[in-house]
Amino acid sequence: MRLVDLTHPWNLHTPGWVGYPGARIYYTQTLQTNRIVSQRIETSLHTGTHLDGPMHGADGGLDIASLPLEKLVHEGVVVDVSDVCKDWDVIKPEHILDRVQVRRGDILIIHTGFHRYYQGQPQQDLVRYFCMHPGGGVDLARWMLEMQISWWGIDAGSGDHPINTTIRHMRPDITERFEHQIGMSAKDYFGEYSYTHHLSGREITEDLFPMHYLAFPGGCIHAENVGGDIDRVLNTRCVIGAFPWKFEGGEACPCRIIAFLDVPGLHVEELRDQLVSADPPSTPSADGAGGSIR
Repeated sequence: MRLVDLTHPWNLHTPGWVGYPGARIYYTQTLQTNRIVSQRIETSLHTGTHLDGPMHGADGGLDIASLPLEKLVHEGVVVDVSDVCKDWDVIKPEHILDRVQVRRGDILIIHTGFHRYYQGQPQQDLVRYFCMHPGGGVDLARWMLEMQISWWGIDAGSGDHPINTTIRHMRPDITERFEHQIGMSAKDYFGEYSYTHHLSGREITEDLFPMHYLAFPGGCIHAENVGGDIDRVLNTRCVIGAFPWKFEGGEACPCRIIAFLDVPGLHVEELRDQLVSADPPSTPSADGAGGSIR
C-alpha cells in the first residue's frame, strides 16, 4: 500500500480563511527552565488543511466527533479540473464527469491547481488563493447531494466560489474587479437559491454559500486547503481518509488527509464489523488487527 499526503504543513504562518485569525503559537515551558518542553496554540479551526463539520453550515448539524469512520475513510477519486477552471470560474458537475467516473457515496477531491499559491509555496499569492479561486455553486451542491458524496475536498480556500461568500462584502475592491470581468453584478451573476430547513421545514432563500447551506444539512461536508502531494494522484481512484480530532462540539477541525493507493479491492471495513461474528478467527489478520482495508 502506498500513502500520499494531501495535507499542507501547519505552522505559525498558516493563514486563516478571510476574516479568520491565524495561529498563535508559543512556548509555555522549556527544557532549560522546566526540564520539559510544552507549547500552547490558539487558532481558528479554519486554518490549514481542515474539515468543515455539518454544524459549521447547518443549524443543528452534527459535530466533528459524530462523523463515523466509514464516512471519513472511504473509496473515492481525485479529479483534475485545473485546465478548465481558472480564476473565478464556477466548477460544474460536467467538469468532473468529463475526467473521472464518480460513484455514489464516493469521497471526491477536486484539484484546481490553486494549492501552488498557498502559504510557503514557490508561487505564493494569498489574495489570488483565497479571493480568486474557482469554486462550486448551486449546481455542484445539488449534484453532490444526489450522488450522496461522503465528503469532498478542494485545493483552495473554500468549497464555495469566493465571490459567493462573505468575501463579496469584506473585499468590495475584489468584487468590483470580478464584476468588471463578467460585465454584471455579482448578485445577479450568482442569483438566489431556495431550500428547506432540515429541522423546522422553513423555506429559506439565500444568495451566498450554496456549497455550505445546501449541502451540509444533507451530510455533504467538505475539506478546504487540500494540498501536499496532490499532483501525484490526479484523476486517480483510491481510498481517501480524513483524520480530524474526535472533537465533541467541534464545528470544524484541522486534519491530515491521506490517499491510500494499491489497496486491493478499494474496500474499507471497520473493526466493529468483525466483532459481530460468533466465531472470530483464531489468528490475527495481516495488518495485525481484526479489521482490514482490502
